[in-house]
Amino acid sequence: MPHEVRIRRWLARSRLSLEDIDEVMQEAYCRIAMLPSVDHIDQPLAYMFATARNLLLRRLKRQHVVVLEALSDIETWQDEATPSPEEQAASRISYERVLAIIGRLPERCRKIVELRKIEGWSQKEIAAHLGITEKAVEKQVWTGVRAIRDAWTQAETQSEYRMLGGERKEAQS
Repeated sequence: MPHEVRIRRWLARSRLSLEDIDEVMQEAYCRIAMLPSVDHIDQPLAYMFATARNLLLRRLKRQHVVVLEALSDIETWQDEATPSPEEQAASRISYERVLAIIGRLPERCRKIVELRKIEGWSQKEIAAHLGITEKAVEKQVWTGVRAIRDAWTQAETQSEYRMLGGERKEAQS
Protein backbone atom coordinates (compact mmCIF):
# COMPACT_ATOMS: atom_id res chain seq x y z
CA MET A 1 0.00 0.00 0.00
CA PRO A 2 2.78 2.53 0.60
CA HIS A 3 3.72 2.28 -3.10
CA GLU A 4 0.20 2.43 -4.50
CA VAL A 5 0.26 6.11 -5.45
CA ARG A 6 3.50 5.72 -7.40
CA ILE A 7 2.26 2.61 -9.22
CA ARG A 8 -1.10 4.23 -10.01
CA ARG A 9 0.71 7.24 -11.53
CA TRP A 10 2.81 4.91 -13.63
CA LEU A 11 -0.27 2.98 -14.78
CA ALA A 12 -1.98 6.27 -15.68
CA ARG A 13 0.95 7.10 -17.98
CA SER A 14 0.21 3.79 -19.74
CA ARG A 15 -3.07 5.32 -20.96
CA LEU A 16 -5.36 3.18 -18.81
CA SER A 17 -8.73 4.37 -17.61
CA LEU A 18 -9.25 4.82 -13.88
CA GLU A 19 -11.39 1.68 -13.82
CA ASP A 20 -8.65 -0.35 -15.53
CA ILE A 21 -6.07 1.02 -13.10
CA ASP A 22 -8.32 -0.03 -10.20
CA GLU A 23 -8.65 -3.52 -11.69
CA VAL A 24 -4.89 -3.92 -12.21
CA MET A 25 -4.18 -2.73 -8.66
CA GLN A 26 -6.83 -5.02 -7.20
CA GLU A 27 -5.51 -8.01 -9.12
CA ALA A 28 -1.93 -7.19 -8.08
CA TYR A 29 -2.98 -7.06 -4.42
CA CYS A 30 -4.85 -10.36 -4.84
CA ARG A 31 -1.82 -12.06 -6.37
CA ILE A 32 0.45 -10.87 -3.59
CA ALA A 33 -2.12 -11.83 -0.93
CA MET A 34 -2.27 -15.37 -2.37
CA LEU A 35 1.47 -15.90 -1.88
CA PRO A 36 2.18 -18.47 0.84
CA SER A 37 4.93 -16.19 2.18
CA VAL A 38 6.38 -12.78 1.43
CA ASP A 39 9.74 -13.44 3.10
CA HIS A 40 11.43 -13.74 -0.32
CA ILE A 41 10.48 -10.18 -1.28
CA ASP A 42 13.55 -8.03 -0.66
CA GLN A 43 12.31 -4.99 -2.58
CA PRO A 44 8.54 -4.53 -2.17
CA LEU A 45 8.31 -1.61 -4.59
CA ALA A 46 10.08 -3.48 -7.38
CA TYR A 47 8.00 -6.60 -6.71
CA MET A 48 4.73 -4.65 -6.81
CA PHE A 49 5.81 -2.83 -9.99
CA ALA A 50 6.75 -6.13 -11.65
CA THR A 51 3.40 -7.66 -10.69
CA ALA A 52 1.46 -4.65 -12.00
CA ARG A 53 3.58 -4.53 -15.16
CA ASN A 54 2.95 -8.22 -15.91
CA LEU A 55 -0.79 -7.81 -15.35
CA LEU A 56 -0.83 -4.73 -17.58
CA LEU A 57 1.07 -6.56 -20.33
CA ARG A 58 -1.46 -9.40 -20.25
CA ARG A 59 -4.30 -6.90 -20.42
CA LEU A 60 -2.75 -5.03 -23.37
CA LYS A 61 -1.96 -8.23 -25.28
CA ARG A 62 -5.61 -9.32 -24.95
CA GLN A 63 -6.89 -6.07 -26.40
CA HIS A 64 -7.59 -5.94 -30.15
CA VAL A 65 -5.78 -2.65 -30.63
CA VAL A 66 -2.53 -2.31 -28.76
CA VAL A 67 -0.60 0.92 -28.63
CA LEU A 68 2.88 -0.32 -29.53
CA GLU A 69 4.58 2.60 -27.80
CA ALA A 70 2.82 1.83 -24.53
CA LEU A 71 3.74 -1.86 -24.82
CA SER A 72 7.37 -0.97 -25.49
CA ASP A 73 7.47 1.42 -22.51
CA ILE A 74 6.04 -1.24 -20.22
CA GLU A 75 8.33 -4.04 -21.38
CA THR A 76 11.45 -1.91 -20.98
CA TRP A 77 10.46 -0.37 -17.65
CA GLN A 78 13.10 -0.53 -14.97
CA ASP A 79 12.87 0.94 -11.50
CA GLU A 80 15.69 3.49 -11.39
CA ALA A 81 15.63 3.46 -7.61
CA THR A 82 16.58 -0.23 -7.55
CA PRO A 83 20.20 -0.87 -8.54
CA SER A 84 20.92 -3.80 -10.84
CA PRO A 85 22.75 -6.85 -9.44
CA GLU A 86 25.90 -5.67 -11.24
CA GLU A 87 25.63 -2.22 -9.62
CA GLN A 88 25.05 -3.83 -6.21
CA ALA A 89 28.14 -6.04 -6.63
CA ALA A 90 30.26 -3.10 -7.79
CA SER A 91 29.11 -1.03 -4.82
CA ARG A 92 30.00 -3.83 -2.40
CA ILE A 93 33.46 -4.20 -3.96
CA SER A 94 34.03 -0.43 -3.82
CA TYR A 95 32.86 -0.30 -0.20
CA GLU A 96 35.25 -3.11 0.75
CA ARG A 97 38.12 -1.34 -1.06
CA VAL A 98 37.42 1.91 0.83
CA LEU A 99 37.26 0.03 4.15
CA ALA A 100 40.63 -1.60 3.37
CA ILE A 101 42.13 1.82 2.59
CA ILE A 102 40.69 3.28 5.80
CA GLY A 103 42.17 0.33 7.70
CA ARG A 104 45.65 1.36 6.53
CA LEU A 105 45.35 4.93 7.87
CA PRO A 106 47.25 5.88 11.04
CA GLU A 107 45.30 4.83 14.16
CA ARG A 108 44.01 8.24 15.27
CA CYS A 109 43.13 9.34 11.75
CA ARG A 110 41.44 5.99 11.03
CA LYS A 111 39.32 6.21 14.18
CA ILE A 112 38.20 9.77 13.43
CA VAL A 113 37.40 9.00 9.77
CA GLU A 114 35.40 5.91 10.79
CA LEU A 115 33.41 7.88 13.38
CA ARG A 116 32.74 10.78 11.00
CA LYS A 117 32.22 9.08 7.64
CA ILE A 118 30.95 5.62 8.56
CA GLU A 119 29.22 6.12 11.91
CA GLY A 120 27.96 9.61 11.03
CA TRP A 121 29.11 11.34 14.20
CA SER A 122 29.40 15.13 14.15
CA GLN A 123 32.79 16.81 14.56
CA LYS A 124 31.63 18.14 17.91
CA GLU A 125 30.69 14.63 19.15
CA ILE A 126 34.03 13.18 18.03
CA ALA A 127 35.97 16.01 19.66
CA ALA A 128 34.14 15.52 22.97
CA HIS A 129 34.52 11.72 22.79
CA LEU A 130 38.26 11.83 22.07
CA GLY A 131 39.04 14.90 24.17
CA ILE A 132 40.45 16.94 21.28
CA THR A 133 39.42 20.16 19.53
CA GLU A 134 36.95 20.28 16.68
CA LYS A 135 39.70 21.82 14.55
CA ALA A 136 41.85 18.72 15.17
CA VAL A 137 38.95 16.50 14.14
CA GLU A 138 38.42 18.55 10.98
CA LYS A 139 42.13 18.30 10.11
CA GLN A 140 42.19 14.52 10.68
CA VAL A 141 39.06 14.01 8.55
CA TRP A 142 40.54 16.16 5.79
CA THR A 143 43.85 14.26 5.96
CA GLY A 144 42.08 10.88 5.97
CA VAL A 145 39.76 11.69 3.08
CA ARG A 146 42.67 13.00 1.04
CA ALA A 147 44.67 9.83 1.77
CA ILE A 148 41.68 7.67 0.77
CA ARG A 149 41.22 9.62 -2.47
CA ASP A 150 44.94 9.36 -3.29
CA ALA A 151 45.04 5.61 -2.53
CA TRP A 152 41.90 5.07 -4.64
CA THR A 153 43.41 7.01 -7.58
CA GLN A 154 46.68 5.11 -7.26
CA ALA A 155 44.88 1.75 -7.22
CA GLU A 156 42.88 2.67 -10.33
CA THR A 157 46.02 3.88 -12.12
CA GLN A 158 47.85 0.64 -11.27
CA SER A 159 44.86 -1.40 -12.44
CA GLU A 160 44.74 0.46 -15.76
CA TYR A 161 48.52 0.12 -16.15
CA ARG A 162 48.32 -3.65 -15.54
CA MET A 163 45.51 -3.88 -18.05
CA LEU A 164 47.49 -1.95 -20.67
CA GLY A 165 50.64 -3.91 -19.85
CA GLY A 166 48.77 -7.15 -20.35
CA GLU A 167 47.54 -5.98 -23.75
CA ARG A 168 51.08 -5.09 -24.80
CA LYS A 169 52.38 -8.53 -23.80
CA GLU A 170 49.64 -10.23 -25.85
CA ALA A 171 50.42 -8.02 -28.87
CA GLN A 172 54.12 -8.91 -28.64
CA SER A 173 53.42 -12.66 -28.59
